[in-house]
Amino acid sequence: MTTPSPRPPTSSLPVRRLGRSRLNVSTIGFGAAPIGDLYGHLDDATAIAAVNSAFDAGMTLFDMAPLYGHGLAEHRCGTALRRHPRDAFVVSTKVGRWMDPTRSSGARSGYIGGLPHAAVIDYSYDGTLRAFEQSLLRTGLPRIDILLIHDVDVWTHGKDAIERRFGEAMDGAYRALERLRAEKAIAAIGVGVNEAEMCERFAHAGDFDVMLLAGRYSLLEQPALHTFLPTAARKDIGVMLGGVFNSGILATGARPGAHYNYTEAPPAIMARVARIEAVCDAHNVKLADAALQFPLAHPAIASVVLGATSPQEVERNVAALTRPIPATLWRDLKSEGLLDADVPVPTP
Repeated sequence: MTTPSPRPPTSSLPVRRLGRSRLNVSTIGFGAAPIGDLYGHLDDATAIAAVNSAFDAGMTLFDMAPLYGHGLAEHRCGTALRRHPRDAFVVSTKVGRWMDPTRSSGARSGYIGGLPHAAVIDYSYDGTLRAFEQSLLRTGLPRIDILLIHDVDVWTHGKDAIERRFGEAMDGAYRALERLRAEKAIAAIGVGVNEAEMCERFAHAGDFDVMLLAGRYSLLEQPALHTFLPTAARKDIGVMLGGVFNSGILATGARPGAHYNYTEAPPAIMARVARIEAVCDAHNVKLADAALQFPLAHPAIASVVLGATSPQEVERNVAALTRPIPATLWRDLKSEGLLDADVPVPTP
């Protein structure tokens, strides 16, 4: 399979180069996890409309994974994206799991709905090629631009298994991705994880173009600031950020039942978010707007990947990018000790 170098997409949103790759992506990308029936059952028409709305709004990066609804998110994204010129968008998906249609999905990996196929964790060379082929079939697209090794982190596998999983990923999945990139079947390779430490480790272990980090560089917490992000900048690794709302609390605020890291937020997190929100309120700025705009100030970050389940949510995300935020907000967050003094912040 051969793939032409994707042309820079035309976008009404700001566009940035994705690290050393030839890919250019909108500063807000569409994250497909929610349309895999993550939080509730979603009808096909609404899910597909959300993807189309993202494209119409100027989003040119669409990130998905076999895990998301056990293939349902890829299926729905492909249904929408096949209607648009292929060179007008960039597709990112993941390897590390393939779907077995002969077995029931059982616990559904945390998804409320989705397709009735069991996820098989497999970081082997052959398993990676199988996952890639399945993603092409589910999306119905002629090519995929970015492949990420998914969930090689302690959060997913636990401390006892992480060394084995890391070895499997480098010995198997990484070799398969290197081959696909060399054959120009894909344009860029990387990892998608929830831990800055694992991004750092992969960055030193292989020749990666892109990394997707979820939740570890946000308005609430920035553990990647002094570790992974300088490495990414030095190696010209393009960074996509997921989880900039930390599973919801930076969108809803410190409200009863607010979620952090996919569970109910603990008291310490609630208290810190309440302090951040108080500073935002003093400047008449929505917490969610500040949470979205903050990470894009870092020069290593190319795009923030946001989930949405409806055209209305897409519209809210796009609007949040452009609302003015005074420089005094960032100054006050630093003076309150809620941001590091040397963290990059947006400029008006």
